[in-house]
Amino acid sequence: MPMLLRTIARRAGPFLRGNTMTQSANLYTKPAKEKIGPVETSVALGFFSLAILGPSGWILAHLEDYKKKE
Repeated sequence: MPMLLRTIARRAGPFLRGNTMTQSANLYTKPAKEKIGPVETSVALGFFSLAILGPSGWILAHLEDYKKKE
Protein backbone atom coordinates (compact mmCIF):
# COMPACT_ATOMS: atom_id res chain seq x y z
CA MET A 1 0.00 0.00 0.00
CA PRO A 2 2.72 2.57 0.81
CA MET A 3 4.39 1.83 -2.53
CA LEU A 4 1.12 2.56 -4.34
CA LEU A 5 0.71 5.85 -2.49
CA ARG A 6 4.30 6.85 -3.31
CA THR A 7 3.74 6.13 -6.98
CA ILE A 8 0.53 8.15 -7.06
CA ALA A 9 2.15 11.05 -5.19
CA ARG A 10 5.20 11.00 -7.47
CA ARG A 11 3.01 11.23 -10.59
CA ALA A 12 0.37 13.62 -9.23
CA GLY A 13 2.74 15.99 -7.40
CA PRO A 14 4.05 17.98 -10.38
CA PHE A 15 0.56 18.12 -11.89
CA LEU A 16 -1.01 19.49 -8.69
CA ARG A 17 1.73 22.06 -8.20
CA GLY A 18 1.27 23.37 -11.72
CA ASN A 19 3.68 25.74 -13.39
CA THR A 20 5.39 27.75 -10.72
CA MET A 21 7.53 30.73 -11.46
CA THR A 22 10.88 30.93 -9.80
CA GLN A 23 11.66 34.32 -8.38
CA SER A 24 15.13 35.70 -8.17
CA ALA A 25 16.05 38.84 -6.33
CA ASN A 26 18.30 41.43 -7.86
CA LEU A 27 20.57 42.92 -5.23
CA TYR A 28 22.53 46.06 -5.85
CA THR A 29 24.86 47.32 -3.19
CA LYS A 30 26.57 50.64 -2.87
CA PRO A 31 28.81 52.12 -0.23
CA ALA A 32 27.06 53.83 2.65
CA LYS A 33 26.26 57.51 2.22
CA GLU A 34 27.41 58.36 5.73
CA LYS A 35 29.75 56.58 8.10
CA ILE A 36 28.21 55.40 11.36
CA GLY A 37 30.44 56.17 14.30
CA PRO A 38 31.15 54.13 17.40
CA VAL A 39 28.82 56.25 19.55
CA GLU A 40 25.82 55.66 17.31
CA THR A 41 26.67 51.96 17.11
CA SER A 42 26.91 51.56 20.87
CA VAL A 43 23.67 53.48 21.45
CA ALA A 44 21.82 51.34 18.91
CA LEU A 45 23.19 48.10 20.39
CA GLY A 46 22.22 49.30 23.87
CA PHE A 47 18.64 50.02 22.80
CA PHE A 48 18.32 46.70 21.01
CA SER A 49 19.64 44.75 23.97
CA LEU A 50 17.34 46.65 26.32
CA ALA A 51 14.35 45.96 24.08
CA ILE A 52 15.15 42.25 23.93
CA LEU A 53 16.43 41.56 27.44
CA GLY A 54 14.38 44.14 29.36
CA PRO A 55 11.02 42.34 29.49
CA SER A 56 12.56 38.97 30.39
CA GLY A 57 14.68 40.63 33.08
CA TRP A 58 11.58 42.30 34.51
CA ILE A 59 9.75 38.98 34.68
CA LEU A 60 12.69 37.22 36.32
CA ALA A 61 13.11 40.04 38.85
CA HIS A 62 9.44 39.86 39.86
CA LEU A 63 9.06 36.10 39.67
CA GLU A 64 8.20 35.77 43.36
CA ASP A 65 5.40 38.32 42.94
CA TYR A 66 3.92 36.30 40.10
CA LYS A 67 4.03 33.08 42.17
CA LYS A 68 1.83 34.56 44.91
CA LYS A 69 -1.85 33.88 44.65
CA GLU A 70 -3.96 36.80 45.69
